[in-house]
Amino acid sequence: MSFSEQFPIVFQALNEGFLQTLRLFFVTLLGAVPLGLIISFGSMSRFKPLSYLVKIIVWIIRGTPLMIQLLIIFYFPGIVFKNNIWGGDEGGRFLAASVAFIFNYACYFSEIYRGGIQGVPHGQEEAGLVLGMTKSQIFFKITLLQMIKRIVPPMSNEIITLVKDTSLARVIALQEIIWAGQSFLKGSQGIAGQIWPLFFTAVYYLVFSGILTVLLGRLEKKLEYFR
Repeated sequence: MSFSEQFPIVFQALNEGFLQTLRLFFVTLLGAVPLGLIISFGSMSRFKPLSYLVKIIVWIIRGTPLMIQLLIIFYFPGIVFKNNIWGGDEGGRFLAASVAFIFNYACYFSEIYRGGIQGVPHGQEEAGLVLGMTKSQIFFKITLLQMIKRIVPPMSNEIITLVKDTSLARVIALQEIIWAGQSFLKGSQGIAGQIWPLFFTAVYYLVFSGILTVLLGRLEKKLEYFR
């Protein structure tokens, strides 16, 4: 099979794999961004048992590889409890990967949130109380906006990292873009021993990362007025 015959087959497979990558990326962000804020509140709680528990969980998640977390979340229920809650189809693998990615990135985001919240001068909270504002009003009208400005650079870095980390989902056989590219090396749709599709996967990542970098850079500039 010539290159001109191979290219449409490879291109279609890579597009399908990239759509799966995009789904995992956006689902992770939609889940991890709010969950990370909740976890950060837990780690800053004045109720010490809760604070210590949350900090230990965050320490474990941040201190172990995401790949191991994926394997444990996907295989643990079936091996230990003899109950494969995820099922064996692509939808189940995607759900398991989403749970692992959301919880992992929520823990990383929680530390960024915590640093951003604690970085806002305490005097501003006191000034808000003097003005008769409630704690929720102070958080949403004073702390939150300044926190966003502080967390955008580190959050941007984590988001770009997430783009590349989605490739780890292939360890549980989720058919994302690298899985699709690698399949033509092993043998797929009459094509085998071809490494060039893997180089094309890098182009997808570069373009997507570049677009995100530009968008996040513009967001940073729009938040310059907080300086």
